[in-house]
Amino acid sequence: MTYYSVLDVTPTAEGWIPGYLPTANERVAAHGGRYLAHTATHAQLEGEDQPAGLRIIIEWPSEEAARAFIADPAYAPHLAARTKGSVSRHYLIAGQDDLA
Repeated sequence: MTYYSVLDVTPTAEGWIPGYLPTANERVAAHGGRYLAHTATHAQLEGEDQPAGLRIIIEWPSEEAARAFIADPAYAPHLAARTKGSVSRHYLIAGQDDLA
């Protein structure tokens, strides 16, 4: 089953970004992921304001692939740098319709 990572990322420091992007892009691809959106162009249409600098959507071939990416030792120091240098939320969403 397809899964999707949806991330809200607001950098609080920028020193981590140049080293983060090449590795994150490489590791996403290595785990079968594909960016559907990676942008600062977005608008919130409903709900309590949740500002974010970036919105990112990644399509994964499976839940296991998404979790393997997060646990990837080559990604770990970059994840730690992003976590320290931003306010981030990462949601993993199953590509299914539970209400159908």
